[in-house]
Amino acid sequence: MRNEISLPQSSPFLESVRIVIRRKNYSIKTEHTYLKWVRHFIHFHNKRHPQDMGALEIESYLSHLAVERNVAPATQRVALNALVFMYRHVLQAPIEEKISFTYSQKAPRIPTVFSHDEACRVLDQLNGMHHTMAALLYGTGLRVMECTRLRIKDVDFALKQIIVRNGKGNKDRVAPIPTKITVDLQQAIEHAKKLHAFDLSEGYGEVYLPHALARKYPNAPKEIAWQYVFPAGKRSVDPRSSVIRRHHIGEQSLQRAVKQAIKNANIYKQASCHTFRHSFATRLLEMNYDIRTVQTLLGHSDVKTTEIYTHVVGRGALAVTSPLDI
Repeated sequence: MRNEISLPQSSPFLESVRIVIRRKNYSIKTEHTYLKWVRHFIHFHNKRHPQDMGALEIESYLSHLAVERNVAPATQRVALNALVFMYRHVLQAPIEEKISFTYSQKAPRIPTVFSHDEACRVLDQLNGMHHTMAALLYGTGLRVMECTRLRIKDVDFALKQIIVRNGKGNKDRVAPIPTKITVDLQQAIEHAKKLHAFDLSEGYGEVYLPHALARKYPNAPKEIAWQYVFPAGKRSVDPRSSVIRRHHIGEQSLQRAVKQAIKNANIYKQASCHTFRHSFATRLLEMNYDIRTVQTLLGHSDVKTTEIYTHVVGRGALAVTSPLDI
């Protein structure tokens, strides 16, 4: 940032922001992100208290992120959301005037995709839970966090579908269960059930639920339906409540395994877990599914987001036949 002044991690004001975030039942990830940007905003303005600042200071800060730090548009939007939240819900002083700042610019990028053969080669390098999870990413188009947070109650083998809860934009949607991994998914759930039974036998067994749900259904945290399909290997202490629970497997674990699998498969693309999602969309378009169907399965609000995959359908660049092949 512009200066090196450090703000204590546990400053009274930041603690007040944290309290409001938790009162509104935002996720721990959102809590950490919002606190980071509020802290940076205060740093940038030489530790002035936010109540002594307003729209002008927000504008200069956001412009700084775009011009000097060259952050991505999505990053700038998150910073803006954090500041709007702080002023509206913590200081009770919402910014009424129009905020005018320099927007971050992002050149359009063509997503990296695997061919079907490449996707299968990567999957062949994975084992156990990581294989099942990566196969879900490719076979359903789930995002990494949507996969790790999947709960047993949202897997419907009878209807052959998964209900994705609270996806990006806090939206629900459905995704198909690939027939080829039905048995693997059933085995993953059986493993989760055994771990849950073990936890219950040792006096534990609760799973995290958002506060509103935990209050409404006090017995739900110990019910098998609410347990994660892909639980962590060991119990951990909830950083908010200090309750010992078994959380879901960390997304970093899957990301590291997939990165290594890509390397072992000798695929020289800048690929990651998210490449499976891109590949899912591309395969559906190659199979002549309607773009609106693909949009719905991916959970995109705007079809323009989905249209980017029409540029990478495996028919050559823009589906043009090279003169050399005539």
